[in-house]
Amino acid sequence: MSRPAPQWSNTRIVAQCLAGDERAWSALLDRYKNLIYAIPLRYGASPQDAADIFQAVCLDLFNELPRLRDPEALQGWLIRVTTNKCYHWKSRHLKRQGDLDGDALENLSALEAIPPDVLAAVEREQMVREAIGQLPPRCRQMIELLFFEHPPMPYNEVARRLKLATGSIGFIRGRCLKRLKKLLEEKGF
Repeated sequence: MSRPAPQWSNTRIVAQCLAGDERAWSALLDRYKNLIYAIPLRYGASPQDAADIFQAVCLDLFNELPRLRDPEALQGWLIRVTTNKCYHWKSRHLKRQGDLDGDALENLSALEAIPPDVLAAVEREQMVREAIGQLPPRCRQMIELLFFEHPPMPYNEVARRLKLATGSIGFIRGRCLKRLKKLLEEKGF
């Protein structure tokens, strides 16, 4: 059996997961882990609480995947389930703090539905993650090193890690960004 590729459709990955392929489960979680984790953080959860919500969503995913009618709608399902978990987390959090007054209840009910601007941002972030995952390995690694390291990594360190000449980083970065732009345009970004 072939190794799950970043460009596999959700339908194919879900079918492989349901067939018991552990590599497909890894690919599925790799595809959506940042999406699932980012939503609780946007709602003010601590990293530990976001990790707990992530685990709860993954457990629901494992249990509910056989009942998922449209695997291509998996991303939306994950967003809804994660948002629901955030709502319940926030409710428990406010009750523990004794802050569940009228204003807090109103704000809490607004959490039930993910705001359109947050939904759009989360979906855009997921598109970028998927497009980066489809880049050739060297481009993917370069993009990650240049744009996702905190603090930003200097070119000479990127060059050392990729075993490239420092002077070639800018040129290769430009080619990689063009590829990324093309992939994003194909996704409708």
